[in-house]
Amino acid sequence: MAEISGEQIVGLTKAFYSDPKNLLAQNAATSHDPLDFCIHHGATGQNLHVYTHKVAEVKPMSNQRSSGRCWMFACLNAMRVPFMRKLNIEEFEFSQNHLFFWDKIERSNYFLTSMVEIFKKGEPVEGRLVSFMLTNPVNDGGQWDMLVNLVNKYGVMPKKCFPEAHSSGASRRLNITLTTKLRDYAKALRDMVEKKASDADIEAKIKEQLSEVFRVTSICLGIPPTTFTWEYYDKTKTYQTVGPITPKDFYLEHVKPVFNMDDKVCIVNDPRPKKYEEMYTVEYLGNMVGGQKTLYNNQPIDVLKSTTLKSIQNGEPVWFGCDVGKFSTRKTGMLDIKSVDYELVFGIQSLQLDKAERLLYGESLMTHAMVFTGVGTDGAETETKTTKWRVENSWGEDVGEKGYLVMADDWFSEFVYEVVVDKSYVPAEVLAVLTKEPVVLPPWDPMGSLAHAGSSKL
Repeated sequence: MAEISGEQIVGLTKAFYSDPKNLLAQNAATSHDPLDFCIHHGATGQNLHVYTHKVAEVKPMSNQRSSGRCWMFACLNAMRVPFMRKLNIEEFEFSQNHLFFWDKIERSNYFLTSMVEIFKKGEPVEGRLVSFMLTNPVNDGGQWDMLVNLVNKYGVMPKKCFPEAHSSGASRRLNITLTTKLRDYAKALRDMVEKKASDADIEAKIKEQLSEVFRVTSICLGIPPTTFTWEYYDKTKTYQTVGPITPKDFYLEHVKPVFNMDDKVCIVNDPRPKKYEEMYTVEYLGNMVGGQKTLYNNQPIDVLKSTTLKSIQNGEPVWFGCDVGKFSTRKTGMLDIKSVDYELVFGIQSLQLDKAERLLYGESLMTHAMVFTGVGTDGAETETKTTKWRVENSWGEDVGEKGYLVMADDWFSEFVYEVVVDKSYVPAEVLAVLTKEPVVLPPWDPMGSLAHAGSSKL
């Protein structure tokens, strides 16, 4: 293989400076964010925040801050819409810190238990599986079925009854501390497996390790109350109160009747050399021992769009996962392939790979979860052709239009990978796929990336 020669470098430099456009782009991009100069301002006026159907807006706009809790925020943001409608209240948030706390505890136990299973199989520490598991054992990210596990076991509660902590909105230090200890624990468990320790002794060791995890997490996040009393005013300024009540009973009595986690169906679009109308799961992708698996019902992209459209037409928001960093602009809040022109600035063509190829070559994966709250259609009587989508984000009001983004329909096709809709909007033939035995994908498969990546702010 030929090395880069000095003559080649001279030729590259000469060719670069021979084009005045390169100089202009260099002068601009060395002093500012290059993305600013790739934004096609002629396209920014094409996607206005006006929609054929829109879910009622609720306040306040949520903000996950410096954490990867997008999947939790998106779920609780979707959940609060029918809940607030039911109680006739103007502003409300569920406690994200409550689910965050229990996810750290449960995920640590899931990791330790999984490592014991892996070590019993004889997997080497330097092998790909163990290395992958140790890379990020207690990340902030997650998938929909992990939310089902948490809500069904621990319920939900108002944010005012268990508010944010510093480490819930800035989780890096907590995660570093827990990761260090979990790796220590994994080594100790491997030693026990190699010494043929009994299952009872290993279980006792994990309980001892979890006591430290609980202590560290409690110090950083606080401990969620076992019961709470919530006082509030409805829209008529009438005083109301709920409780004392447990978070689980609060979910069962006040939330589940209008937002049942068990009635939601997770549909993905994975066009790699895999079959549609099949079920998939990712090995060791979970957060709760004894909880349900993370399952994907793989369908063509039109199924994701049509079920999301039906949900929004009925006033129900939709949780979804996407690759938020592609062809997106933070200031304008646009997710639009046509709005970013890399060729004009850099002289390179984009989107040379199709959706399946981007997944295969590591060019795209799920990085962020948000909520669909509106949709534009072509205006025909059938209203089956979608043109754009309204998105509620969890990055505060400074992004897009007071926190809302607008997504072009072709961006949906290319970079949305997953939606969660109520089963009432899902065709019978799609629901029938749920009865199939899932194909198991390896732990590092990109369809599990949302649980590992969390969220990437633009």
